[in-house]
Amino acid sequence: MALNGLKANLFRRYLTWLTRPVRIKKHLSSTLPVKKDPAPVDRRRIRAAALQLEFRLFKNPLDYAEEMCRQTAKAAAEGAQLAVFPEYNNLQLLGMLPGIEKVEEGSEEDVSLPDLFRYLSPVVEPLVHTLFANLASAYGLYIMAGSYTLSDREELVNRAFLYNPSGELAVTQDKVNLLPMEEEWNIKRGRSFSVCATPLGNLGFPVCMDATYYETFRTLELSGADIVLLPIANLEAYNFWLALRGIWPRVQESPVYGIKGALVGTVAGFSFTGKAGIFAPLELTAGRDGVLAEAQSHDQEAMAVADLDLEALHDLRADHPWRDINLPLYRRYFPEIYGSPGG
Repeated sequence: MALNGLKANLFRRYLTWLTRPVRIKKHLSSTLPVKKDPAPVDRRRIRAAALQLEFRLFKNPLDYAEEMCRQTAKAAAEGAQLAVFPEYNNLQLLGMLPGIEKVEEGSEEDVSLPDLFRYLSPVVEPLVHTLFANLASAYGLYIMAGSYTLSDREELVNRAFLYNPSGELAVTQDKVNLLPMEEEWNIKRGRSFSVCATPLGNLGFPVCMDATYYETFRTLELSGADIVLLPIANLEAYNFWLALRGIWPRVQESPVYGIKGALVGTVAGFSFTGKAGIFAPLELTAGRDGVLAEAQSHDQEAMAVADLDLEALHDLRADHPWRDINLPLYRRYFPEIYGSPGG
């Protein structure tokens, strides 16, 4: 399918009509509970849910909205005050495009995924804001809605969104460290990491590949983060040791809690694997293994739920058995290292 011309413009206007906020809200009104006030916050027991979504294509945006509602309801039923969705949470919405299976499998049509992301961005972004703002408000919890590939002026970004229990968009985060594939797509990289102060603690939420690098979590910790929310979508065969390059070692190096939401499953040639989970410094886990909860399957829908103790985390930071932070060295050398032309 071509993405320019009268037919393409008319079809996008049709999709915009299908996903208009009033229609989404009306559809959800029969599903969502009466608006709940957030649960009282006990800093020794913050309940979090890491969602593992199975990748599927939705032809009808209302079906996508219902699926996000179902996942949020699962987390709320477990008493979660914070829910984390996966990276590329917009891929399912490619199903709205007729013939998308042929395009993904490599038909004669000269249409790339970045073209599709740009085309759908004016439709997807308002849908996401309407949907997750209402979910966060109705269920009275914080939702990190995952990340979405969207147009920002003339450029594409891989952007994650955090919504608070008032139904407000609290803060956004663009992916900083890109995959080679994303470089080829000319996605614009983020330039910094955000930390959002909430009653649940200070939340940071880098995106997938960002967790491969030590500096990401150290930067977030030094910026005050208590809990790091990580959406992932690993386009690779599952390998325990390869998967270990991400959030688990980062949580050990820079004492924070880590919550990983994952996109998994295979559709039209895309095969995503991973395990949603909730992680902590070794000293704060019963098995001394750094894992509070983790999905059993790497390719099927799942959810991991665990309680986080912020007071215990702060006590550990204040009197860590082996860790040493040399802040004077950081202040002296890091600005020069990261501000250099090749840095």
